[in-house]
Amino acid sequence: MTKRCEGKLALVTGGAQGLGRAHCIRLAQEGARVLATDINGEGAAETAAIVNAEMGEGTAFSIGHDVTKPDQWETAVEAAREQMGGLNVLVNNAGIGVGGNIETVKIEDWQRCFDINVTSIVHGCQKALPLMREHAPGSIINISSIAGLIASDTMPAYNASKAAVWMMSKSIALHCAKKNMQIRCNSVHPTFVDTPILDGTARNAQLDKDVLLEKLARQIPLKFVGEPNDIANAVVYLASDESRFMTGAEVKLDGGISAM
Repeated sequence: MTKRCEGKLALVTGGAQGLGRAHCIRLAQEGARVLATDINGEGAAETAAIVNAEMGEGTAFSIGHDVTKPDQWETAVEAAREQMGGLNVLVNNAGIGVGGNIETVKIEDWQRCFDINVTSIVHGCQKALPLMREHAPGSIINISSIAGLIASDTMPAYNASKAAVWMMSKSIALHCAKKNMQIRCNSVHPTFVDTPILDGTARNAQLDKDVLLEKLARQIPLKFVGEPNDIANAVVYLASDESRFMTGAEVKLDGGISAM
């Protein structure tokens, strides 16, 4: 590894599995210290243990964290200060999907989707920016989705929430630039990625996982489903100083879907 993130201090939400775990591992491999947070505290601790086993004790830490709770954000940010010595990379990765079209989606599901996917980022930025200022330059990386740019009739809540993440990231970027914080903000927009979420999708669709992957791959111009590191590698770039001139932008990792 080239230690592209040497000296970076990163907090990654949704770090218990899937993309969040991949972000933690790749950031640590490139020299960052990482705090994995998740409502599944045991899963976050497992992620930290995996990182420390590879990179050495004291590289990664973990904390149970409900991203919809402002007080738990305060606790997470304080944990970053105490355990890592500060914070300059915030990866807002936690998110959920919600089913139901515009006629059938339950309002409580809609609200929960926005609480986790959107409002959590507001809480996170408000609680983390004071500490990030102390350790600038910094980077806020918001994991949106290609579904925030391309709509489907079956997922209005998810479409709307991820579109909100996209546009909010631009607003955050402009605010930080105007205040001369030396903190950038960008959004990342993956399409289908082979994570544990697809295991549940396969079960719900009563499909074999390999059959589902083949079905999804046919919708992608490159004809394959992404791997977690395909997304985590972009997070490494955005966390590193290599992207120091990039803010208010969106990174599409969609195998060409949005080009059609």
